[in-house]
Amino acid sequence: MKKLKLIPFEKVKKDALKDPEVKKAYDDLELEFTLKAFMMQKRIDEGITQKELARRAKTKQSAISRFESGNYNPSLAWVNNLAHALNAEVRISLK
Repeated sequence: MKKLKLIPFEKVKKDALKDPEVKKAYDDLELEFTLKAFMMQKRIDEGITQKELARRAKTKQSAISRFESGNYNPSLAWVNNLAHALNAEVRISLK
């Protein structure tokens, strides 16, 4: 049986980001990734499930799951509602 040589993700990422088109697409998604990562970490830190967060935010667990997996592009109002359910607040800054 042939043994596979695994390439660390950071090396793949570093190599991919050398391509200007990939770098631009990656940078364009930074805000979205940051928001989702923060919300997910906040939920985990609060020790609540997606189901409980959905109950608090008066939405469906499937919406939380889609949001966390990146398969849902929510409105700002929805994000604000979710933040309140996580005892957080949304602040927007334009520079």
